[in-house]
Amino acid sequence: MGSYLVHTTSKIASLAKSGRVAHARKLFDEMSHRDTVVWNTMITCYTHLNLYQQALLLFHQMTQFSNTKPDHYSFTATLSACAGSCKLQFGQNIHALVVVMGYCSSLPVNNALIDMYAKCLSPCSANAVFKETEFRNDVSWCSLLFAYVHANQLQVAQSVFDSMPNRVNIAWNTLIACHARHGSIRTCVELFKKMMAESCDEDQWTYSALMNASAESQQYYIGCMVHAVIAKKGWACAVEASNSILSFYAQIGSPADVVKMFESITTLTQVSWNAIIDAQMKIGDTHKALIAFQQAPERNVISWTSMMTGYVRNGNAEEAVDFFVNMVKSSLQPDDFSLGTVLHACSVMATLGHGKMIHSLAIIHGFHGYAYVGNGLVNMYAKCGDVDGSKQSFDDIMEKDLVSYNTMLIAYGLHGWGEKALKIYEEMLVSGLKPDKVTFISLLMTCSHLGLINQGRALFRSMNQIHGISPEIDHVTCMVDMLARGGYLEEAREMANTYRTRDMIVGSSEAVFGSCYTHGDILMGTELGGELKTLEPECEMSYVVLSNLYCASEKWKEAELVRKVMADHGVKKTPGCSWIEVKNKVTAFVAGNSLCVDKDDMSSVLYLLEYQLKNP
Repeated sequence: MGSYLVHTTSKIASLAKSGRVAHARKLFDEMSHRDTVVWNTMITCYTHLNLYQQALLLFHQMTQFSNTKPDHYSFTATLSACAGSCKLQFGQNIHALVVVMGYCSSLPVNNALIDMYAKCLSPCSANAVFKETEFRNDVSWCSLLFAYVHANQLQVAQSVFDSMPNRVNIAWNTLIACHARHGSIRTCVELFKKMMAESCDEDQWTYSALMNASAESQQYYIGCMVHAVIAKKGWACAVEASNSILSFYAQIGSPADVVKMFESITTLTQVSWNAIIDAQMKIGDTHKALIAFQQAPERNVISWTSMMTGYVRNGNAEEAVDFFVNMVKSSLQPDDFSLGTVLHACSVMATLGHGKMIHSLAIIHGFHGYAYVGNGLVNMYAKCGDVDGSKQSFDDIMEKDLVSYNTMLIAYGLHGWGEKALKIYEEMLVSGLKPDKVTFISLLMTCSHLGLINQGRALFRSMNQIHGISPEIDHVTCMVDMLARGGYLEEAREMANTYRTRDMIVGSSEAVFGSCYTHGDILMGTELGGELKTLEPECEMSYVVLSNLYCASEKWKEAELVRKVMADHGVKKTPGCSWIEVKNKVTAFVAGNSLCVDKDDMSSVLYLLEYQLKNP
């Protein structure tokens, strides 16, 4: 029996390692007798292959439906699965079982518990386990440090780092990577210098973090210097370091360096191919990105998402949606980023039918409550005119962030629901989130379109006085537009003059100028129209509105003169455009365009409608 168990356990591990995990499980299920080692092997196989749900289900089966008791190997493997899948509640249940079964003194189990709580964003629980651990090693300290880093509690993380009896390479890398994510390149460089001073050996992860910091902070010269150090120290061939260099040049917008780096890499991984796809998309070469995508030996969700993001960024949202459909057909499960990207494409196209299908898919995979997907759903429904759908999606988000509230504010503002927009703003303040510049642009636009003058004035004052946000051109333009629309033309012009930069003058003057025609203020309108023609001679608005203003006051010669000057400067009026979605396809109509496929049919319908209106 003993030799049979050893042989079968070894075969299960071998099958799983070669990627045939289904065959390994079949062999496991066929066993008439299983000991703890066999159970541990199967659970560990699932964990190593990132099949966390299967690992947790198997552990549950082991503890509930078999006579086999888990040991410290069982607990460490299962806690790793909890950490990988962020199943905090399941991890807490296993913690209770650890206590009951007397494994509290096991260092590997305690380290696995600290790691689980760290990855499940529960640093206080990680710290509690750490304090209860009598004998600690470097893994214990590094896991606790990661717990606070992962939760973005940088001050506590720094104090943990300072208290470490032995600051090993991983600890330095963790702290450098943390500051790199926040774009704090100077802090990263200082930490790197201290690391060298303490004679701690750097590795490819250290350099990868420094390159990522350079990319996040858009520091081209520092990134080049780090690249030079990597080459000098002999780490250029290391996969992680070379991929981070490739990503740096892609993110910084240096296509020539991207191609040069890509061609120099000897071992191309999936990360390398994804980086070159992303780089080609960022420089707008969708064709070369597609070639790289097709040449990649393997394509994961990131590969497909990079293609979709690139197509949306380069104005081809329809192609992005097609790519998403093909990704799902290829049996790849979408994640929150791919769903968020395709929802952005649907919002650009304003295709409600496609958006609803993606929404259903998000619900099936359990991503509709994620902030990134939920925010995309709110935006998509708003752009497609379904405000109720936006609110429902907003309510479904489990942990709303600032983007969630800002997107909902914009949705209400676009559709004229001023009171509800202001109510959402109050809810946001109660939740403890601080408004940003986008928040106030959304609120001021809403007040402008709905004529909520007093509320707009109060919000504009509160920006600086309460929230410490200095007004920018968009905020001032919104205020000027709001005042001008409400007929407060002099106050609007005074505000425009208060913030006198060229861009401010142009944006504010255009807002007042448009309202001069509405309120019939010929004198101010002609004065502003003349200023705008001087500042922006190529802008059509100043000519068209000024001409209309002269026509309204029956100054026909002046109006004709403005039109002539407009023609002499080669300025043409942009034609109006409308679009409609029929059977999940969007058709655009441009004024004066005779290239529409169904032109004759639509002309007949319009003629019939016109006849019925005249002859009811």
